[in-house]
Amino acid sequence: MSENSTRQPGFIRHVPNILTIARLGMTGVILGLILYAPRTGQEKPANLLLGAFILFIVAALTDIVDGHIARRFNATSKFGRTVDPLADKVLVCGAFICFAMVGQPRLTHFHFPEWAGDTIRWAVTAILLLREVVVQTLRHIAESRGINFGAVVWGKVKMFFQSFGIGTVLIGWAYVSRPWGDWFTLITFGLMAAVTVISGIDALKRPIK
Repeated sequence: MSENSTRQPGFIRHVPNILTIARLGMTGVILGLILYAPRTGQEKPANLLLGAFILFIVAALTDIVDGHIARRFNATSKFGRTVDPLADKVLVCGAFICFAMVGQPRLTHFHFPEWAGDTIRWAVTAILLLREVVVQTLRHIAESRGINFGAVVWGKVKMFFQSFGIGTVLIGWAYVSRPWGDWFTLITFGLMAAVTVISGIDALKRPIK
């Protein structure tokens, strides 16, 4: 996996990729917990959802740590550049797909008809998926031409709002039963969708030739 003679020898250069693979494994568990939660028969299976939230935080931290290690020890690799962003997309998009499948967040205090709630959840999910498909396509085209298409400010802001949105749904589902919780979630979803669209438009303006 070494790409040049300046790389750190030994185990350290494999750590970022190990963390990326671990994050993919944790993603599978998180998504499984989200899908299983409604089957417990509890309206708010707090312990299970708290476990998913903690695991999500750990997964997010591995994303920060593996990037820092790769840069600090010059341990970047083609595998890491390809799979690391993919792991992020699987975690975030997978979480919102699972939320939509289980009907969360419910936003019950708005008294929306069921179809309206489903429309909101799937519309937000579709925006996230469309953005990632477009940006990943642009990234592959750019890098195949030798052009750097790494993360920029809007992409990082987008990731923050999406991660915050996942935490909001998990904690709201587990513990919050008051109207302010639905308002907070709805505003979070609106901001997240807006930032996702803006980051997608920003990506379309980046040169790929």
